Amino acid sequence: MEFFLISSLNGLSYGLLLFMLSSGLTLIFSMMGVLNFAHASFYMLGAYFGYTLESRIGFWPALLLAPVLTGAAGALFESKVLRKVHKLGHVSELLVTFGLSYIVLELVQLLWGRVAVEFNPPAFLQGPVFTLINHGQLGLSLVAGVGGEVCQNTDAAVRVVCTPFPATRAFIMATAVAMVISLWWVLTRTRAGLIIQAALTHPETVETLGHNVPRVFMLVFAMGTGLAGLAGVIGGFTFITEPAMAATVGSVIFVVVVVGGMGSLSGAFLASLVIGVVQTFAVAIDYSLLQLLKDTGLPLSAEWRNNSLIKLTVSQVAPILPYLFLVLILIFRPRGLLGKRDT
Repeated sequence: MEFFLISSLNGLSYGLLLFMLSSGLTLIFSMMGVLNFAHASFYMLGAYFGYTLESRIGFWPALLLAPVLTGAAGALFESKVLRKVHKLGHVSELLVTFGLSYIVLELVQLLWGRVAVEFNPPAFLQGPVFTLINHGQLGLSLVAGVGGEVCQNTDAAVRVVCTPFPATRAFIMATAVAMVISLWWVLTRTRAGLIIQAALTHPETVETLGHNVPRVFMLVFAMGTGLAGLAGVIGGFTFITEPAMAATVGSVIFVVVVVGGMGSLSGAFLASLVIGVVQTFAVAIDYSLLQLLKDTGLPLSAEWRNNSLIKLTVSQVAPILPYLFLVLILIFRPRGLLGKRDT
């Protein structure tokens, strides 16, 4: 039971981090029609900005300022570069954002080095937020913080299994929920959100009413990259901050956006949670098809026993599961889970 509960929470936290990252990409595509290939690079920039600022001005100011700096970098890129090639079509946009990803990677390596930096979470996020205790006699219980003396019990006669849930994971979940609510409120309940949505479908009318549509698009791009920067700060101290972090998540967020439905924030949210939970459970399951055949008692020839494919465990194939999901979605539902247009 503790394995299921902790794995579910870990999967939800990972899925919510994916949504924090993919929501910015979805927002940019839905509002501007731009598929930003360098979106994961802004995620990496947010992590490095947060690492640099945290050591100088503290954690909370860094958490607020790093996404702002990342969004400002996105606004500068959109106004000076992307806007000039936007009229040339999607191929030019893809090429220029693809080139930007390499430029950001080289800049990061020049400024911060080629190895991982030590970006530790603040003191209040170090350690578990709670510990799930499975006591052989008392059953399942939940204790805030570390398990205490119960988890230090070495009495072999009583089986005690303590499973902590990291505070950083809980912080991811709380921040993501706050971000979802804030994003929904801005887009649906504020005048700026209404202007943004109107500029998407009727840009000429919005411009006639006196609004600067290019500036609106610049702010949307800044908002999307700023969300990536926020995810970068949190992902940076939760996992690892290194130059390869953009490549690690870059392909996964495109899978999330396509599976959820191009331009659909609700679809991206659903796809993020599904992929996060499935991949987390898969990583923890060390079970193969060969073991399944043995457990069922089926006779196996020597050739089958030595087959490398059936020896693969679920945890070994976990990294490719999102891409298999993507293939199935493209075959059976090209518009995505909640998308309104074909990809």
